[in-house]
Amino acid sequence: TELHSLKEDQLAIFRRRQIGLVYQFYNLIPVLDVVENITLPVQLDGRKVNRERLQDMVALLGLHGREKHLPNQLSGGQQQRVSIARALALNPQLMLFDEPTSALDPELTGEILAVIRDLASRRMSMVVVTHEMSFARDVADKIIFMDGGVIVEEGIAEQVIDNPQSERTQQFLKRYGG
Repeated sequence: TELHSLKEDQLAIFRRRQIGLVYQFYNLIPVLDVVENITLPVQLDGRKVNRERLQDMVALLGLHGREKHLPNQLSGGQQQRVSIARALALNPQLMLFDEPTSALDPELTGEILAVIRDLASRRMSMVVVTHEMSFARDVADKIIFMDGGVIVEEGIAEQVIDNPQSERTQQFLKRYGG
């Protein structure tokens, strides 16, 4: 899809239907329960909620039994899984993750990385902004290392993480465990 040729309303529809976005800080609606938070994008798009798909997502993301809970009744990891389910609800072609584990403790980080790893095994196209280098090495097809909004180095995971060419990338990996 040539995005530059789309009008503003067409671009909004494209983003809403083709791109799932998972934010760093969940962005769940506090007065809506798990199911309502997950299905809201589908309803706002004027579509009917596919209950079977909803139950599949609830099961996939380990949220069974939590469907009627409000966000403040969930752990951080559960809230992030609801956020992922909400992004998947419209069956997007691409998922964007903005530091999905930065607000989580190490145990919950592992839970979220396992979900993303599962999506990767299902061949979901994803762009993941992360500082979790071992995860990136294990899951990514391609890594782009950026500094100040500029691409410093890019390539396959093993190349960038195990044999970085840029001094900036080398410094980062020494400091953050590459």
